[in-house]
Amino acid sequence: MSWEYFILFAIAALVCWALGAFAAWKGTKTGWAYGFTFLGLAIFFSFIIGMWISLERPPMRTMGETRLWYSFFLPLAGLITYARWKYKWILSFSCILSLVFICINIFKPEIHNKTLMPALQSFWFVPHVTVYMFSYSVLGCAFIIALCGLVHHKEEYLVTADNLVYSGVAFLSIGMLLGSLWAKEAWGNYWSWDPKETWAVVTWMGYLLYIHLRLRRKFRKKMLYVILIFSFLALQMCWYGVNYLPSAQQSVHLYNRNN
Repeated sequence: MSWEYFILFAIAALVCWALGAFAAWKGTKTGWAYGFTFLGLAIFFSFIIGMWISLERPPMRTMGETRLWYSFFLPLAGLITYARWKYKWILSFSCILSLVFICINIFKPEIHNKTLMPALQSFWFVPHVTVYMFSYSVLGCAFIIALCGLVHHKEEYLVTADNLVYSGVAFLSIGMLLGSLWAKEAWGNYWSWDPKETWAVVTWMGYLLYIHLRLRRKFRKKMLYVILIFSFLALQMCWYGVNYLPSAQQSVHLYNRNN
């Protein structure tokens, strides 16, 4: 599967997700919302599988390839949230967020080759990246809920954010554990306080702070939503923002090379 076909698969998937979001927003035909969203996921995932076969390696090495997975998992997390809490607008927001990352991939294409450096030729590579991207997407939905909560001040939004954060942090913790096992195998140390690892801890602690304060039930909802928003911004810094820091240019985690 050549990267040149990405825009075709992306447009087809986005159309399906948009139709699913519209059906959910109307609130009369939930079956169409599920059906169109699943169809979009199938179309997008077929491109990922095609890239995997074409590259003869998991499409997870470059930043653009991780954006592929994030664009896929966002509508999936949105669908899970919709199925559980029936927020008719959640599929619209997840579709828009996915559109943003798809557009970045379209307007900032990368060179995708078969090269896979030795550190990435590990059993832990695929589960670590997959679990992390799924956790990022679930926490992305929590971010959307937090923004809505700041505007509408509904208690139900905070309860929904709780469940999304609990699930997202669980997967995030599993991803960190898998990453530590991978680091031990690749570099001989479970943890080295590399810039990316440091921001991973900052992100993790931000969400743990939210959970701790939420369980104490002594903080205003507005403050809790703000913590969620800043934690998500820290997550974005951990994912790709850290790559632009001078201190990270020699990072062992910097695989986003277009050569």
